[in-house]
Amino acid sequence: MAGDIALEWIDRNARDLVEMSDEIWRLAEIGLREFKSAALQATALEKAGFTIEMGVAAMPSAFVATWGKGSPVIALLGEYDSLPRTSQKPVPYRDPLVEGGAGHACGHNLLGVAAVGAALALKEEMESQGIQGTIKYMGCPAEETASGKVYMVRAGCLDGVDAALTWHSSSLNAVSMLSSLANRSVRFRFHGRTAHAAGNPEMGRSALDAVELMNIGVNYLREHVPSQARIHYVITDGGGEPNVVPDLAESWYYIRAPKAPQAKEIYERIVRIAKGAAMMTDTEVEVRFFGGCSNVIANLPLSEALHRNLLKVGPPKFTEEEKAFAKEMASHFPPGQKEGSLTMLAERGIDLSPYDLHESVLPLFKDRTAMPGSTDVGDVSWICPTSQFTTACNVIGSAGHSRQVTATSGMSIGHRGMIQAAKVLALTALDALLDPELVEKAKADFQQSLGKTTYESPVPPEIVEPVDPFQGKSH
Repeated sequence: MAGDIALEWIDRNARDLVEMSDEIWRLAEIGLREFKSAALQATALEKAGFTIEMGVAAMPSAFVATWGKGSPVIALLGEYDSLPRTSQKPVPYRDPLVEGGAGHACGHNLLGVAAVGAALALKEEMESQGIQGTIKYMGCPAEETASGKVYMVRAGCLDGVDAALTWHSSSLNAVSMLSSLANRSVRFRFHGRTAHAAGNPEMGRSALDAVELMNIGVNYLREHVPSQARIHYVITDGGGEPNVVPDLAESWYYIRAPKAPQAKEIYERIVRIAKGAAMMTDTEVEVRFFGGCSNVIANLPLSEALHRNLLKVGPPKFTEEEKAFAKEMASHFPPGQKEGSLTMLAERGIDLSPYDLHESVLPLFKDRTAMPGSTDVGDVSWICPTSQFTTACNVIGSAGHSRQVTATSGMSIGHRGMIQAAKVLALTALDALLDPELVEKAKADFQQSLGKTTYESPVPPEIVEPVDPFQGKSH
């Protein structure tokens, strides 16, 4: 039966996939610095006969691996960047592996490896059965910071792709047709003039005053943006010591909205607020754009195919030891955290609160409302039909981007979800290779969703290549 060879390959090589995932988990390289993580994946694909194009889109840790020839062209998207300050041992309570270090708090060590496994398994099936088509594995860096896929889209890496598939670790087994929030990542650096804060403050021009006035202005803006918009910031540099009027201060903003044009408009308004703060304080402001991404356009035919295969493969099944681990981890959650994470399901009449690990498959919900987060998968979905799903790799109630996710991403709970995800990706890509009608339906749905709108890159044309927002800082 179609797919048997691919599934057998994944089972036979599961240990190698787990070892690769665990090595990437230990490396925990942050965005644009995932040199070793990318090399691990690229080497495995090259050994299997894939052609590797390394350093695409002006990013040394980005690559495209290609095997096969002709149409259709199916892309599998992978990621491998970690998050700062989320280091954690694979234990159910807080215990950093490296104090202050990075960790895979979004499970990207699992994400990329599952897609690599699917690509290798597909190649085995296609070669054995004489199936025509092209597989492309997209090694996508910096999803968390610089939106690597946005630059890969702009560089033409997705041109000619007929369908793109991806997945993400989660606490749930589900195919998502939810959209996401478009995003802008930008730093505002103010330059003033130092002076003795007590002796002659009139000679100084406080960059920190400018940062604070800007933040106040943005807080007043919040009343006048779409209700689903999100604006959040940190002060990355607030000066040296209180006795010196700061001549340098900086804040870093994430600006999100349900639609890309909305995010662009809010971003432009915030830039004007920053310039106003500079005028009020007689300082200068430097706007440093770091990245952005578009909202996701879901695809119904591909989502239905993913859902069929998720049901076919089945959810991960966990051992009693893993369930005990999950129960202990859940006991450390703050009150209400688990219930809050399940609100959307509860509203649909699904109660998972008695469970700590998800061992079933949720129905396919076809509404395309926007979830609060952002992803550069959105930009791929503006270029070709794209769909994504999740498998249970985390304890139910785990906070996103938390040490709880880092812990389960580096142990057997995460491994089980990763292997199931590789199988679902392989089977769905195989469906697209064997069924021209599926691809045509996916393209028709894609065109209908786009309507008369056209894609505009969220990255300004003057930004030639991604900028590392952590440059000069170790994590």
